[in-house]
Amino acid sequence: MARGWESKSVEEQMANASVNPAAGPSYTMMSDEVRRAAEQQRTTLARQQQALNLQRESILSQRTSNPGRRAALEAALAQVEAKIQALG
Repeated sequence: MARGWESKSVEEQMANASVNPAAGPSYTMMSDEVRRAAEQQRTTLARQQQALNLQRESILSQRTSNPGRRAALEAALAQVEAKIQALG
């Protein structure tokens, strides 16, 4: 009697599970958790970079003739650019 595709798939899954026990449901759940954590970390990093770039643009858009204010803006710009480089 011929077997259908579904029974072959189930048989293959069972064979794979017996050969590689790490491929079981707990492994895939852990993989999903790790994947979610990595995605969350990438998202957080992207948000931090975006916020720093906005701060940088804000500093660059400010014009002043006051030497003290100009020095403060240059120091703030240097600090923001250092943070951007640190993030990568």
